[in-house]
Amino acid sequence: MKVRVIGEGALATIEYLYELFSLLFTAFRNLHFLKISPVCTVFFRQLYFGGVETFGKIVVIGLLIGIVIITQIANLIGLGSAVLTGKILIWVVVRELGPLLAAIIIIARSVTAISAELGAMNVEGEIESIEIMGIDPARYLIMPRVFALTLSAIALTFYFEFAAILGGITVTSFFWGVPFEEYTKGMLSSLSITELFASLVKSLLFGLAIAAVSCSQGLKVSKSITRIPQAITKATIQSLFLVFIFDGIITFIIFV
Repeated sequence: MKVRVIGEGALATIEYLYELFSLLFTAFRNLHFLKISPVCTVFFRQLYFGGVETFGKIVVIGLLIGIVIITQIANLIGLGSAVLTGKILIWVVVRELGPLLAAIIIIARSVTAISAELGAMNVEGEIESIEIMGIDPARYLIMPRVFALTLSAIALTFYFEFAAILGGITVTSFFWGVPFEEYTKGMLSSLSITELFASLVKSLLFGLAIAAVSCSQGLKVSKSITRIPQAITKATIQSLFLVFIFDGIITFIIFV
């Protein structure tokens, strides 16, 4: 009985992942339709909501996180080793916290919006009306949201990392009197192509996973508005789960 339950769970997981990959494949296949004005409008509207409007919040959070990290590092190893402190700051922020916390902020802001919006459109029959007019929903609704959210994830990740590093350096330089040049030595010796590549790959995969889950759960909402909160909850939990899974896999492949 247990084996049967495990098998059914594994099969359901494989089917769901196949569904997400199919959604992303369809989005990439329809990428050339982004030049059409209505589709481009949806893309820039989502980019503005998920990226531009989130910029201020993620910079503030990044500055605060950088201050917290540098304070804890200073309490652990002291202020005498500025080079080592700079290295640890790069390792913590660029390798892990930058992509991960940026993805969590995007999930908190955009997952709920996308899944609720698509769910409401499905309940009110708007998606069906779009299909009747001969417009492919995957081309008009899914593709621009997938790429806008992915681009936002990449941009916000690097903004977050820059703000966190700047916040940490500012605190130690202005309040603790540690020379900026010493931190620069440690950061430049640690900031390699591998670090930047890992951060880029993580933010890219995180963005694609979050967008695919959000759109998938929104489209699954049945003809009842009470299903929308359930779709939002599922999209949030599944997005977080995939983000942590991808984070562990990428970190293991690149750094272990």
